[in-house]
Amino acid sequence: MLHCNARSSIALLVAGLLPTVATAQTALTWQQIKDKFEAVNPTLKAAQSSIDESRAAEITAYLRPNPTATGGLDQFTFLPQTSGAGQTVFRPFTNVFPSASVSYLHEREQKRELRLDTAKKSTEITMSAYSDQERGLVFNLRTAYVQVLQAKAFLQNAIENLAYWDRELGIDRRRFAAGDLSQVDLNRLILVRPQFEADFETATVNLRTAKIQLLQLLNDRTAIAQFDVTGAYDYTDSLMTMDEYRSLATAARPDLRAALQSVELARLNHKLAIANGSTDPTFSVDVARNPPINAYFGLSVSIPLRIFDRNQGEKARTQIDIARNEKLADAAQAQVFSDVDSAYVTLTGALNMLRPYKTEYLTLSGKTRDMVQFSYQNGGASLLDYLDAEKSYRDVRLAYLNLIGSWLTAAAQMNMAVGREVLQ
Repeated sequence: MLHCNARSSIALLVAGLLPTVATAQTALTWQQIKDKFEAVNPTLKAAQSSIDESRAAEITAYLRPNPTATGGLDQFTFLPQTSGAGQTVFRPFTNVFPSASVSYLHEREQKRELRLDTAKKSTEITMSAYSDQERGLVFNLRTAYVQVLQAKAFLQNAIENLAYWDRELGIDRRRFAAGDLSQVDLNRLILVRPQFEADFETATVNLRTAKIQLLQLLNDRTAIAQFDVTGAYDYTDSLMTMDEYRSLATAARPDLRAALQSVELARLNHKLAIANGSTDPTFSVDVARNPPINAYFGLSVSIPLRIFDRNQGEKARTQIDIARNEKLADAAQAQVFSDVDSAYVTLTGALNMLRPYKTEYLTLSGKTRDMVQFSYQNGGASLLDYLDAEKSYRDVRLAYLNLIGSWLTAAAQMNMAVGREVLQ
């Protein structure tokens, strides 16, 4: 009976764990988060509709003029007539003149082709604008992702510090029990623990807040406890030259590409304005029956007289628009270089700070804390010296973690400045 109850307890325990296992979620990598963001973000979905709308406008731009059909009946007789026999007759359709004509407007100077080219170029600009909007949103996503990694690193550091101090308190309590430590010193050591507890609680709250912000960008309703990300919270100690980043940005930045495409669109609009100033003939074919002739047909051409150039203002406006867009393209290129230079300076500054921390300061602060701890436990250092060494170690460790977060944020800024991911 006891064996059966033990099995039942195990079964209940497994059954209780199944929902947790079923609802557990694997930590997402950066690429998985980015793919999910691009698939579900409502802002991007709405922006994609503008591309479809622009493509639909290409169909309208290339439409041909429809021919015009005209029919008519003329010369009805509504009064009675006297026949050859002296009789009065009413024949309203005797002299009816039926006619029909078809006319078609012929567009010269490749107006349709130019309209299609301008519509296609507008679509390209819309796609570049979409890519630029995506670039900004991905930067926000990357920043939120880095904040989660940073919060996780802070939380792990707080857990390690708290565990370390609990081990120290265990040793100090044994020393107190053996008469090797005074009650006052033990109390002072115990009162240091609330600082580590505060660090732990603050890191926990910050991690949950960072996850909430990331879930909002992903438009995800997953419970915070079931959502996690993974990735290396570290930096890369190698950078390309500034000129290399500039070259990559010049080729990849969608806002610069859109500015250059706007120049091409302005030139196409100027060509279209010139073409619209040309006259378009209307060709007509008509057939009719006019008694006593049985039937006939005729051809005609209608050409507007361009005594006044009614498109002169549009030609001037589009010519000015070319120069305006060329200046905007120059300004966009200057902005690209400025963004790359700012991100590069931020990256190099963070690297200059990180290198001595990794190679010297972290190790030195850890060794100093351990030496002062050993000296304190053996009566060679005061309690204040030990607490000061412990605080210095915590400060150096937190500064190092903050610098890594700054570097990762600067790397995201460089990716945004270049227009594609060049730093992970």
